[in-house]
Amino acid sequence: QLQASGGGLVQAGGSLRLSCAVSGITFDDYAMSWIRQAPGKEREVVSCTSKSDGTAYYAESVRGRFTMSSDSSSENAVFLQMKSLEFDDTAVYYCAARPGFCSGYIPESQWNYWGTGTQVTVSS
Repeated sequence: QLQASGGGLVQAGGSLRLSCAVSGITFDDYAMSWIRQAPGKEREVVSCTSKSDGTAYYAESVRGRFTMSSDSSSENAVFLQMKSLEFDDTAVYYCAARPGFCSGYIPESQWNYWGTGTQVTVSS
């Protein structure tokens, strides 16, 4: 089970931190991702990471502004720190999981488990 939270309304240039609580899967055996869908647009894989090998991927649209991290020390969770937010970052953000590693870009159709989304709205 994946449960995303932390979305909200923020002005352009601001920051938000999304969280995704992970349960029911062996956290270290899965790649985790953040995938977003803006109104009228296709889903976009924003980032992924796999804790077991430390690999990470970021879409060009967010590279340098977003940072994905994970925490399995006390509570299995992944986070997405978003800085310098832009109007085009407005979307519903989902966390997703699949067995294996984050080996670069993996299409949204290949992510097996999806959590509930959290709305991020950036005002210009």
